[in-house]
Amino acid sequence: MEKSFIYLVLLLFVNCNLSFVSSEHETLVLLDNLAIKETHSMFFKSLKDRGYALTFKSADDSTLILSKYGEYLYENLIIFAPSVEEFGGSLSTESITDFIDNGGNVLVAGSSQSQDILRELATECGFEMDEEGASVIDHLNYDISDSGKHTLIVADAANLIDAPVIVGERRGVAPLLYKGTGLIADSDNPLVLRLLSAHSSAYSYVPDRPIKEYPHAVGKNTLLMAALQARNNARVVFTGSLYFFSDEAFTSPVQKAQSSQKWVTSGNQVVSEALTQWVFKEAGVIRVKSVAHKRLNEKVPPPAYTIMDTVVFSLELERKSGASWVPHDVNDLQLEFVRIDPFVRRTLTQKGRGKYETVFRIPDVYGVYKLKVDYNRVGYTHVYSSTQVSVRPLEHTQYERFIASAYPYYASALSMMAGVFLFSLVFLHYKEEPVKGKVE
Repeated sequence: MEKSFIYLVLLLFVNCNLSFVSSEHETLVLLDNLAIKETHSMFFKSLKDRGYALTFKSADDSTLILSKYGEYLYENLIIFAPSVEEFGGSLSTESITDFIDNGGNVLVAGSSQSQDILRELATECGFEMDEEGASVIDHLNYDISDSGKHTLIVADAANLIDAPVIVGERRGVAPLLYKGTGLIADSDNPLVLRLLSAHSSAYSYVPDRPIKEYPHAVGKNTLLMAALQARNNARVVFTGSLYFFSDEAFTSPVQKAQSSQKWVTSGNQVVSEALTQWVFKEAGVIRVKSVAHKRLNEKVPPPAYTIMDTVVFSLELERKSGASWVPHDVNDLQLEFVRIDPFVRRTLTQKGRGKYETVFRIPDVYGVYKLKVDYNRVGYTHVYSSTQVSVRPLEHTQYERFIASAYPYYASALSMMAGVFLFSLVFLHYKEEPVKGKVE
């Protein structure tokens, strides 16, 4: 009986572990049709090999649901359904934006046939997608296998954002094949990242329509890929090309029509792998491991600091690497000692792998301060650490007995005392002589 009970407990424990493992990297994939699963098999295989649990569903499936009982069922969402007019089930633009607001990651690929639902979602994320039927056209930088409309364009790796944590190293990467619509983004929006831009000769327009009005996007303002890292560190990647992630784009040779140089395969697969690692938070995720502060030559932090104290502040930073966390090394980490405005700003010195420290003196102003570290770099999650401390004035026993700058006042007081003493001596011991004269 006891053995049976032990076996039952072990079985439940194993099942709980298996269910926990299977819930990691849960990803919902929405498709126009199941044929996309075959035409993009290399892309999906790469995700599965990295441990993602992919759930494939039609974008208009009536059973679609992102959350249940207040908990989200998926960590990531992939939308490869450019022609869908309305999402099925409880899925909508509002529910997807709520998913992002709660930390979910989204990858969206459109095409020249993208419908209004994707444009609405793009607008919510800070991008603008061109109208239905429009494609990015480049009469100078198109592939030799183009059908004649110059819509199969070639984008050099140099057009990628200079952020290896997002798109990998640009050096040595073959040009990229792109066929789809163009995006534009507000350059003043600090949350939007311009991942891949078109060449200066490109523009976005309907290929079969005469150009009678200014195109939606022209030149390097034409974005082929754009990203958003929200303030809660949720990540969104938008591209106007579903073709970019296809097996055909991964395996096709690349040769510009105006050039004799040829590459055996495009750089699409290399870039897409780095891009999915970033958008699904495999890369570029950092966090504060520990924070400590104390007076110089002491071991524990005091209940309150005193003005003019010397403080030692230390911090540990780590980065996600696979399933583990490793020390993260930087040289531009700063500390601010803030009371409404920063009174002290110091660059932290590295004291070991992922360990940083700085020493500073508290100003001669008491109050409630914050030891604040606000680290925000392109491609990395936003790191914010704030520790509140109190700073009190000197106690009456801590003031200096004699202040050098007050010596003139000390001298004047002593001289006054000496003067009074001498005056008292003279006044007490002086006797007035009687005046001699006749007495009548």
